[in-house]
Amino acid sequence: MKFRIHHLAILSLSTLLFAAGCGNNNAVNSTASKAANASGAAEVTGLPEASKLNIKVSFYPIYEFTKNVAGDLAEVEALIPAGIEPHDWEPTAQDMAEISDADMLIYNGAGMEGWVDQVLESVSGKSLITVEASKGLDIMEGTEEEEAEHAHEEGEHVHEEGEHAHEEGEHAHEEHSHDHDHGGLDPHVWLSPVLAIQEVRNIEAALSAAAPDNAKAFKANADAYVAKLEQLDQAFKDELKETKRKDFITQHAAFGYLAKQYGLTQVPIAGLSPEQEPSAANMSKIVEFAKEHEVKTIFFETLVSSGVADTIAKEIGAKTAVLNPIEGLTEEDRSQSLDYLGIMRQNLEALKSALNE
Repeated sequence: MKFRIHHLAILSLSTLLFAAGCGNNNAVNSTASKAANASGAAEVTGLPEASKLNIKVSFYPIYEFTKNVAGDLAEVEALIPAGIEPHDWEPTAQDMAEISDADMLIYNGAGMEGWVDQVLESVSGKSLITVEASKGLDIMEGTEEEEAEHAHEEGEHVHEEGEHAHEEGEHAHEEHSHDHDHGGLDPHVWLSPVLAIQEVRNIEAALSAAAPDNAKAFKANADAYVAKLEQLDQAFKDELKETKRKDFITQHAAFGYLAKQYGLTQVPIAGLSPEQEPSAANMSKIVEFAKEHEVKTIFFETLVSSGVADTIAKEIGAKTAVLNPIEGLTEEDRSQSLDYLGIMRQNLEALKSALNE
């Protein structure tokens, strides 16, 4: 069962010499222009009744959203295994074969999966529906080291002008108009429950266009999951509305959308890539900011080393805590049967605790 949307160029697998990661979004934009429209505007041939879509997704949050929409009406499999940091993942020849055999590839977009464009160009003579889950969302420019320093200044404004905290938080993300060596777009839209809802609706529209006989079921599934995301959004609003402080220090600049949504300011130690090492000058600025504002918690994340956060915490006599970007489940997450909703509620508790210290 295949769907005729467009022909992908036939290239050898030797073309897959590329770097993955949260970088420039030009490749993804190029892919999106050739891909099926996630809203169903593209002409899609429906599945025979009782057939199941064979769907490959990029990494965990997209798997979670797709699985909740599809239910048992599709086979959904993530390409990036659990516990693997997705920024540096590259597809193998086996992954390429699985994508080639699939009916649909769903990915986050906004630069998260730097390999998508070249993968699509390298699938040999197959028809494939491709869905960019973040299509149509307001994507922010990424926060890298120079922008991180600007965010520190914005964090100071939050303390000096508490009544303008929300406006300053937005300002910190909007004033990144110039390019940097590690520049690009911020793909971490799934960390805002409001934007996660929009991704779920994009996925619902794509599945319904591909399998119209199941459209009502997809909508019912999506509605049920969106209701849970709306409850999550309300919990963030209620719990973070009147915290003592509005800024938080995090090792990885992954929480810009969440901060903007709830009137907070993210003060990142490094930029979009969790493996990026901050300069000595930026480390010094973070330490100075933390001491001046009596920060007692430095956030690090799962799947990567907490070394940088540990160093700063030791310097200022603070503790460290996890703020999870949910880029993949750990063994501990799976042992506790945690999913996106459960981890986001853990993030809420961690933020609420740190912002009220």
